[in-house]
Amino acid sequence: MTPDKPAAVSPHSPLTAYVLRGLGNCWMPDAGCWSHCYHLDGRPQPNESIPHSDVFYSLNVLLGLSRVPDRAAIGLDLEAIFEGCVRRLLTLPVRKYAYGMALWSGAELGFALPGDVERPIHAFLKNRDNWRDLKAQDIGILVTGLSAQAKRGRATADTEIVHELFEFLVAHYTCRSALFFDAAHGLRRNFGSFATQTYLTIACYNYHHAFGDERALRLANACARKLMSLQGPLGEWPWFYHVPSGKVVDFYEVYSVHQDGMAPAWLEFAEKQGVTGATDAIITGFNWILGKNQMGESMLRPDLGMVVRSQVRSGELTNKSSRVLRSVFHAYMSPSQGLARPDRLTLRLECRSYHLGWVLWAFAGRDDLEMITHADAFVRVDAAQAAEPR
Repeated sequence: MTPDKPAAVSPHSPLTAYVLRGLGNCWMPDAGCWSHCYHLDGRPQPNESIPHSDVFYSLNVLLGLSRVPDRAAIGLDLEAIFEGCVRRLLTLPVRKYAYGMALWSGAELGFALPGDVERPIHAFLKNRDNWRDLKAQDIGILVTGLSAQAKRGRATADTEIVHELFEFLVAHYTCRSALFFDAAHGLRRNFGSFATQTYLTIACYNYHHAFGDERALRLANACARKLMSLQGPLGEWPWFYHVPSGKVVDFYEVYSVHQDGMAPAWLEFAEKQGVTGATDAIITGFNWILGKNQMGESMLRPDLGMVVRSQVRSGELTNKSSRVLRSVFHAYMSPSQGLARPDRLTLRLECRSYHLGWVLWAFAGRDDLEMITHADAFVRVDAAQAAEPR
């Protein structure tokens, strides 16, 4: 950069600029979407594509981009990307939560679903027999997507369906512990992940926001308070819970996306509802990303604009059987599970595009948390980018 040429000024916060750079590395122009996974182990072709996952993750990215104040500066045709992704929902083996993400991201961006995509989604929803096998993530994102469409007054929203689907949620997924079950039936429903709790809490908050239902608000606030009471000493959000007893049965993996994206998404609602400690929980959880964690290591990869996916027990990167046995044991035979020793942890060296989308959803539209959006780690990267020759 020459002395008489001023540095470019980013229209985004340093955190948003960092994440947009990461998404640029995940972008697959030939496919018209973002990748399933970007590997951080130094391989020559770091982007891994799994088509049905690429599509869902890209819709999640679009949701996050809906909160970026200056979307024109991104330089992509978001409406064309959206249409390309939602059309592929009908040709790929996607989970039903992808339908909900299409409804949700479309509502937030102001993009209508093509009629030939909308009709099959509603045909699925109108058949109540399909609901029995919905997992928590499915029903949570579907209720959120339909509620978001209703808030926008779009014809896609079928009010009768969303009300009945919410009643189904209340009847089959709620528990006296304040946590949510993972499914409507079966033994596995008793073991809920952090994602289970996140998607159903967000669904209840969104349903309340759209329709003013006080039951939904009570359920969401109760789960938010319960999850906050179980947050780890360094801000870790545990991965696995025994729902009937309301206790943690395994902290691991501790996923970065929970720390900097998914937890802040429902905690923002909790803040607005005056839930005590919600802002502190956001800040503590995010500081885990910046290095205040068991391993004492930043999860950022500033050269790429990426965030390392998780901290996991050594030996469990590919083997989940130990996790299953541990969870069952702690559910029925011991108190809540605690944290592992740092020397028994390792990093999962990848970053997924939906993770970056969640960070944007949580923070791109906020100007009241500068300790996060303008943290030194992001300011330094932003300044280095502005100083590069153009």
